[in-house]
Amino acid sequence: MSPSLRSTRRGELKFAPDQPFDFPLICAPGGAFSRNGKTMNTTDAKRVLETALICAQQPLPVRELRVLFNDELGADTIKALLADLQNDWTQRGVELVQVATGWRFQSRPQMREYLDRLHPEKPPKYTRAVLETLAIIAYRQPVTRGDMEDIRGVTINALILKQLEDRGWVEVIGHREAPGRPALFATTRQFLDDLGLESLDQLPVLDSPGQQAAVLASLGAASDGVQPGLAIEGSPNPESNDAAQAVET
Repeated sequence: MSPSLRSTRRGELKFAPDQPFDFPLICAPGGAFSRNGKTMNTTDAKRVLETALICAQQPLPVRELRVLFNDELGADTIKALLADLQNDWTQRGVELVQVATGWRFQSRPQMREYLDRLHPEKPPKYTRAVLETLAIIAYRQPVTRGDMEDIRGVTINALILKQLEDRGWVEVIGHREAPGRPALFATTRQFLDDLGLESLDQLPVLDSPGQQAAVLASLGAASDGVQPGLAIEGSPNPESNDAAQAVET
């Protein structure tokens, strides 16, 4: 049912006070958006959002989704429509989720075993050292290479950090004011997107790098394969030698 509306001084309409929302909405009577003689109801607006999100190659933030409506709909209105759209897809194999860089459609984790049959090739498998290094950065950022080595108790091969940078999961965000000005590493928004997370706050609180690495591996295995080869798989056998920590294929 369309929300009730009330008039404003400018002749625009807003949700009535008895509704849970009260944000600007240029629309016509009956819950329809109106502009230059063209009318769009809530169903049509959701269809526009749905189409844009399905066709997008990357997550779309609210600010870009507003462009679909010439910025005539406020951010809160777009978010309300997205929430409604999420409910529309609750019984389907695809879900609408919000990740770090915006909104996207992705397959549900329960569908993974079936979708994997279409792409039987296995994604890169990362060594325990790589996962633990990534976990240290994710949980303790910003950190230097020296910090990581102190936590792990072993020397970290520079190739590990290069792999994580090349993957787009970590980046240098500055330098510590200390002798040698060592680089400070942090995770990227791409890292959150690939794990299906909106923010680092969604990571469970754990102290052990080994446990943290296992969590990242499980999140990577459960996340949607929107981009080929981005799944994370933990190494089943711990490795003590970091001299040749490269991606296993």
